Amino acid sequence: MATNQRPQVNIPGNLMKYVFIAFAVIFIFSILSSTTFITIPPGKKGVMFKRFAGGINKDKVYDQGFHVVAPWNELIVYDVRINEGFEKMEVLSKNGLSIQVELSYRYNPQASQIGYLHDEIGSDYLERIIKPEIRSATREVIGKYLPEELYSTQREAIQDEIYQRTLKSVQAKYVNLDAVLIRSVELPAKLRDAIELKLETEQEAFQYEFRLDKERAEAERKIIEATAKAESNRILSQSLTDKILTEKGIEATLELAKSPNAKVVIVGGGDGGMPIILGDK
Repeated sequence: MATNQRPQVNIPGNLMKYVFIAFAVIFIFSILSSTTFITIPPGKKGVMFKRFAGGINKDKVYDQGFHVVAPWNELIVYDVRINEGFEKMEVLSKNGLSIQVELSYRYNPQASQIGYLHDEIGSDYLERIIKPEIRSATREVIGKYLPEELYSTQREAIQDEIYQRTLKSVQAKYVNLDAVLIRSVELPAKLRDAIELKLETEQEAFQYEFRLDKERAEAERKIIEATAKAESNRILSQSLTDKILTEKGIEATLELAKSPNAKVVIVGGGDGGMPIILGDK
């Protein structure tokens, strides 16, 4: 009885060699593609670390786009767009009261200086530079003010002073600071109620004073108006003589005589020789 056997397929040695080479090429390409062929996306820039050629070239900044990098080098990419950070901290006011302050701030690295930034500080510059400077400036500035000033009248001045102090520090470390904003201020409940009551009282006093000023102005206006009217009457009474009154009466009579209505005019019948007009009724 014959035994069925599967035919053996002989793979030529050259084909095996080509398959092995193809797999090797694909493997090497997959490794090199992530480190050799690099695309810097929009809003970012890069700096090159050359392992065998002196380290970071701090004055050379790579723009967005496609770049070919030697496998032994490293292209370090930085986000140079404006980012926003938040900080919530507890600080002491001028009179020693504890205040909860929440800040927001906008920042980005100086694009042309990212080589120096990476060499001296590193990519974690937010934690190492910006946040410590923000905290230090906030404690120093708020410590000069009373809680009610921070809560109401001096809020914008305080946040501007925090911004100016922080900006001066971080700019020297190759970082830009676009703005610092006080988002919220939390005072002890009793102090907050007292400040709000004080502000409400001041507002009521301001409104009362405004009404008084308005009434004073109206009274002054009436006095001026009455004085002007009295002076006008005085001048008019001095200028009116009997002859002028008679002349005006005659002029009025002549105008009335032109009316189509029937009437009788008696000349010299009135006081001072003024005409008397009798109508048809």
